[in-house]
Amino acid sequence: MKNTGSWLDKEKAYIVTIDNDIEKFETVQSNIDHYNIHGGSGTSSKEGPQDVVQDSRYLERENHQFNTYFQTIIDKVKDTNSIVIFGSAQTNERLAKTLQKNYNALAMKIKAVEKSDSMTENQVKAYVRDFFASS
Repeated sequence: MKNTGSWLDKEKAYIVTIDNDIEKFETVQSNIDHYNIHGGSGTSSKEGPQDVVQDSRYLERENHQFNTYFQTIIDKVKDTNSIVIFGSAQTNERLAKTLQKNYNALAMKIKAVEKSDSMTENQVKAYVRDFFASS
């Protein structure tokens, strides 16, 4: 029985695979840019400069980077029997939604999608071991 757990946030993902009591640990970097959007009309009024920025370009680029990041994770977990996804922010939920929308066979293997704070590599390994030991 091959079980996989993935802790992820916007910067990186830790993937722990347990296959017949053999544990494998991988780190996947997201390479998602952190945008510091600058813009403005350059005019000064008594309210100050007026910023007009086209967010759609930045959001589209970020969505493309998320899709690339998720595809890398999916390629590493696609041959598992069951999976638990956990992490901070909404990245874990976003991955689960992507799986449900585009990878139904893998989405059926999801046992839980849970929120958790930042974790060290050893904490992630222990969390995955404990999760599958109790289920």
